[in-house]
Amino acid sequence: MTDKPNILFIQVDQLMAEALGAYGNTVCHAPNLDRLAARGAVFERAYCNYPLCAPSRASMAAGQLCSTIGAYDNAAELPASIPTYAHYLRGAGYRTALSGKMHFIGPDQFHGFERRLTPDVYPADFSWVPRETGMKKSETNDTRGVTVSGQAERTVQMDFDDRATFEAVQYLYDVARDTEDTRPFFLQVSWTHPHDPYLCKPEHWALYEDKDIPMPRTGALSKEEHDVHAARLLDNFSMLGVEFTPEEIIRARRAYYGSISYVDEMVGKLMEVLKATGQADNTAIVFTSDHGEMLGERGMWFKKHFYEPSLRVPLIIAAPGRAAKRVAGLASLVDLLPTFMGLAEGPGWSSPVETLAGDDLTPYLDDKEIPEDRAVYAEYLAEATPAPILMIRRGRFKYVHSEVDPVLLFDVESDPDERENLAGHREHAETLDRFATEARQKWDNDALWQQIGESRHRRLLILEAMEQGVGQRWNHDEMPGEVVPWYRGLEGYNEWAFEHMPARAAE
Repeated sequence: MTDKPNILFIQVDQLMAEALGAYGNTVCHAPNLDRLAARGAVFERAYCNYPLCAPSRASMAAGQLCSTIGAYDNAAELPASIPTYAHYLRGAGYRTALSGKMHFIGPDQFHGFERRLTPDVYPADFSWVPRETGMKKSETNDTRGVTVSGQAERTVQMDFDDRATFEAVQYLYDVARDTEDTRPFFLQVSWTHPHDPYLCKPEHWALYEDKDIPMPRTGALSKEEHDVHAARLLDNFSMLGVEFTPEEIIRARRAYYGSISYVDEMVGKLMEVLKATGQADNTAIVFTSDHGEMLGERGMWFKKHFYEPSLRVPLIIAAPGRAAKRVAGLASLVDLLPTFMGLAEGPGWSSPVETLAGDDLTPYLDDKEIPEDRAVYAEYLAEATPAPILMIRRGRFKYVHSEVDPVLLFDVESDPDERENLAGHREHAETLDRFATEARQKWDNDALWQQIGESRHRRLLILEAMEQGVGQRWNHDEMPGEVVPWYRGLEGYNEWAFEHMPARAAE
């Protein structure tokens, strides 16, 4: 037996913090997450380190920024030589398992996990490498993200998440009755919801029948009102200048909330099994998302920007013996690796082989507070930008740096919707210079962009070569040539995502 706690890590996809009751939302119906937050530590200002799926997850797993490990975009490999939290925890005596999405790119599809309980849902090869001509229309979002929304009896994403939940529940039962392997478990359960498309089951749609679904606080902006990167993204999504009707916006937002309720229902199933098997009192639960969601703010949807809805994520840690708490200081997803090890080994753990980008958050589960001057960092290095875009958040301010775009500076506390760019204000010149100096000291923009370009060219050559002759895949749990329901880059994302079984009208 061991006195180390089990760790259940629940990760969702594209959930902005402000959508949850723990962060002040009065519309969302998520009672299980509300109960988890009521007994855990709620980190009020937690951020992802890259507002895009695969890079965020790679950065989080490694405890390093993407520029450090080469995880530049949604088709960039996480090298097998980079230790992840699964490696560290496995070395510390944990059995490690993953159920659901992780979006590993490359031939190593385990990265320290002893077991993967499901296939993955996105391509593991280089299918989505950004090209100089931009992403193909089939590879990026479009207006259907909003116009094709509402109720659905079934989608492939529901199929996948239900399977991930079933396998996770079974794993928890199997661990509880295993008398031979007494190691504590680290189980990561990773769902695709509430990622677009904004489609939810009728029973979750019905939860919001009498709710006043709010419109975005900041409506659609003109091209001239948008910052340069936002305008590029909207153009990439074929949304620049498009004004959706209030009915379309509310329908998409209501379905997004419905998807959160679906996630909450699955969280409840995991909680029930922990309680039923006597594992609840010795299991630390960590809940977060890989990034946020714009959900119509400023007329923007999805992610890929550093505005608060896209970058800020929920982070809730409910650990045995720790009281409920609100944590006000800055945190980010690269903190998770050292935090998991802090839960496993106790506060003060440090890697014996490398300097990590994050810190152990377990001391802040007790009386200690995160220093006010702590900074968190984020990057965007993928499509729809001609240069690295880099973010520093410290204190009141968020600074967004690019060598080709005008810089952005926001006082997030006095201007939470980030409507006023302070970069041109004389009274903030010193603050701006301080951030610019820090950014240039931390990142070598020219060298980084050259590395990204070289990486893209190599991966595109490999992709084109692999398309000749007999195809090979790195996808987990698939045989060569096998036809599977999960999207693997064989067709456009949108063609896959928007195929759904419509909900039947009530008779």
